[in-house]
Amino acid sequence: MSFSTLFVIILVGIAVAYVLGRSRSLTIAGRLGGIKSLHSLPFYYGTQAALWCAIPCLILLALWAAFDDSIIRQIILQHLSPEQQNLSAQELSLLLNTVESIASGVSSIQASPEVMAIADRVISLRQLSQTILAVTIICALVLLAAWGWVKVKPEYRARNGVERVFMLFLLTCSTLAIFTTVGIVFSVLFESIRFFGMIPITEFLFGTHWSPQLAIRSDQVGSSGAFGAIPLFTGTMLISLIAMIIAVPTGLMTAIYLSEYANNKVRAIVKPLLEILAGIPTVVYGFFAALTVAPMIKNALHGLELPLISFAIGPLEVSGESALAAGLVMGVMIIPFVSSLSDDVINAVPQSLRDGSYGLGSTQSETVKKVILPAALPGIVGAILLAVSRAIGETMIVVMAVGTAARLTMNPLESVTTVTVQMTTLLIGDHEFDSAKTLAAFALGLVLFVITLGLNFFALRIVKKYREQYD
Repeated sequence: MSFSTLFVIILVGIAVAYVLGRSRSLTIAGRLGGIKSLHSLPFYYGTQAALWCAIPCLILLALWAAFDDSIIRQIILQHLSPEQQNLSAQELSLLLNTVESIASGVSSIQASPEVMAIADRVISLRQLSQTILAVTIICALVLLAAWGWVKVKPEYRARNGVERVFMLFLLTCSTLAIFTTVGIVFSVLFESIRFFGMIPITEFLFGTHWSPQLAIRSDQVGSSGAFGAIPLFTGTMLISLIAMIIAVPTGLMTAIYLSEYANNKVRAIVKPLLEILAGIPTVVYGFFAALTVAPMIKNALHGLELPLISFAIGPLEVSGESALAAGLVMGVMIIPFVSSLSDDVINAVPQSLRDGSYGLGSTQSETVKKVILPAALPGIVGAILLAVSRAIGETMIVVMAVGTAARLTMNPLESVTTVTVQMTTLLIGDHEFDSAKTLAAFALGLVLFVITLGLNFFALRIVKKYREQYD
């Protein structure tokens, strides 16, 4: 049996165990005068029986799936001929991959009789393994379901057991999330330390030239490549700033209108339409920015002579891939994050605050400005932070609408690039992780992580100060 079939069998066994446990508890309750004679509800007795079947069987299936292939591989290695065991590591790996392909039916190459014999042995071992696993799981399901059925008694504390299992599950998920975060931080940190061992940290943080392609000639910019990250962070902040100028006022004003001024009919139509924007894939926004917005901006502004600007720099020059185009489209994409979250926060403000403001003679606009917005400020700040993080981490729109050219400029009409785009570019393809070019992606990620952490800390300080003032 395949693992998917066994998983379905386990699910069926869990359902049967639940039904048996619950039915037995109801039968016992009927003999003793009702459910009140049981310590726990019938649901908990059925769930307890189902958990006794689910946990051991799922753990066994997971362990078997994780170690089955490696154990078979070790058995095959022990039964190789002396000539095959004396092969080099690369030749042995190629032999095993060929055997794996033949045994899985992926490859139909004509191999030697010795290789075909090894493949047949792999097939027989897999069949034997699947048979043993199927018999083991079916026997375990039967025994565990019977054990759960027997354990159903009026005095048995099934609810306590179920709650302990779910509490342990929640604790495991929380711990896993924490360790995952710590692992990500340390993996990025260690690789960044390796990078800074090759490239001085001062050059990376304060350099103004970014050319991670290692130079071939000594007369190129930096004979070993240029790794100044200032142009990348400047481009990231420029595009994010343009996006925030579009998204924050529009999203916040939309949230205020929908929550305080719009009637229920308008709100039921407008809010779902706005949230559709959040479901559009970013690659679609990228196409829209590259094919529609960027050419439109160039046609509208290129060669335009403004009275004050043209006197200093002449007619405007607009790049075909401008930061303005990416920022505008990114701002439209982020509007639902600000509006939806801000709308939920504003609606959560107690109605008593509104009634008290109206009772003191305030108008609706004064109530919004003086009462509702201050009370909802922590949630609004959180929505804006989420929008900023979304803008900083966006990649597809920038790749398609701006490109990968690293330029140190604050002119929104020119082409720039961002940190995330460069990280993607550096890690695409087959590269050795010992080169400064590949390790630079981890250094960029570390600096971006520190910047984001600093922004969050700053925002939390502002929220804390405000709460102390209004509580």
